[in-house]
Amino acid sequence: MAIKDKDALGGPRKLLALDGGGIRGTITLEILAELERSLEQRLGAGPGFVLADYFDYIAGTSTGAIIATCLSLGMRVTDIRAFYLASGPAMFDKASILKRFRNKYKDEQLAQKLQEVIRERSGEPETTLGSQALKTYLLLILRNATTDSPWPLSNNPRAKYNDISHHSCNLQLPLWQLVRASTAAPTYFPPEVVTVGTEDFVFVDGGVTMYNNPAFQLFLMATVKPYKLEWPTGEDQLLLVSVGTGAAAGSNADLAPNEMNLLYNASSIPSALMFAASNEQDMLCRVFGRCLHGGEIDSEVLDLKGDIGPGSIEKKFFTYLRYNADLSRAGLDALGLPHIKPETVQQMDSVQYIPQLQEVGQAVAKEVDLAHFAAFLPA
Repeated sequence: MAIKDKDALGGPRKLLALDGGGIRGTITLEILAELERSLEQRLGAGPGFVLADYFDYIAGTSTGAIIATCLSLGMRVTDIRAFYLASGPAMFDKASILKRFRNKYKDEQLAQKLQEVIRERSGEPETTLGSQALKTYLLLILRNATTDSPWPLSNNPRAKYNDISHHSCNLQLPLWQLVRASTAAPTYFPPEVVTVGTEDFVFVDGGVTMYNNPAFQLFLMATVKPYKLEWPTGEDQLLLVSVGTGAAAGSNADLAPNEMNLLYNASSIPSALMFAASNEQDMLCRVFGRCLHGGEIDSEVLDLKGDIGPGSIEKKFFTYLRYNADLSRAGLDALGLPHIKPETVQQMDSVQYIPQLQEVGQAVAKEVDLAHFAAFLPA
């Protein structure tokens, strides 16, 4: 089923948003694996079922862009997991000593792995954003460093900059390169230069925008008139599922002021931005949507589930579910994982701790409850 077939189906729409977070995308995959298994069983769909059969629009930032693209291409989560397990260490290929003043890792292996998996799945020598191999609407979040602006790119054929008659039509851009650009976290990977029409633009990780968690932006692009989809809103018309890569408030509790030098700031600012952006998007979704599942945002607003009282939006625009892991000591203990050290799973490049990240994801996956999906499943 291609996106033109999705349009013909009509009915309530289902959206899936995937955060950035480097190799912590392993946590996301374990949650999605349980969701895929549960939906397959509930729908009686058989082993050929994929999440692209259920969701209409999938968004991703950074590592979430990799997973979103693979899902949209019709891959099963188990196959994406195998790709991460086999390719994760290779994708975090350390740069030479001299180049580490710019970035910690080389990008050649990552670019090659992305090209291989996209080419293999699509069956096309050069898969573009407008490829018919994509089975859902797809949103990728990038940051254009040249124009100093976020670039949310979708394969929506009706979008303003997706006019195929235009010389710089975004649908003609290589899909692997857009995904690679979305993963180009500053200090971790070098930027990606993408030619759009006759101009070259320098792109970096979409995580250094307000959309490391792309959930609310996905809602806007599915419903707001200028984006030209205008899907109906309402608690029974729109489902938005948001999956995070873990967070750890208070992880710098022992930080001393003199430790905040140039090297510390260079390495910590990207993750600080991602954490703040994810929380803001999550809170917006809980205010404007009806939140049925999600942990506490902070100790003041708590989880904002259900009726959040006077002053809230009376008419909710969508049903909202948020799955994420608290990677602090207290959070891991609450998940029944006292043997996992927080510092081993909090870093975006902890490839040697992938098994522990999987354990975290599997623990969070136990929260998946199809009762929350009831309005978006056959009676």
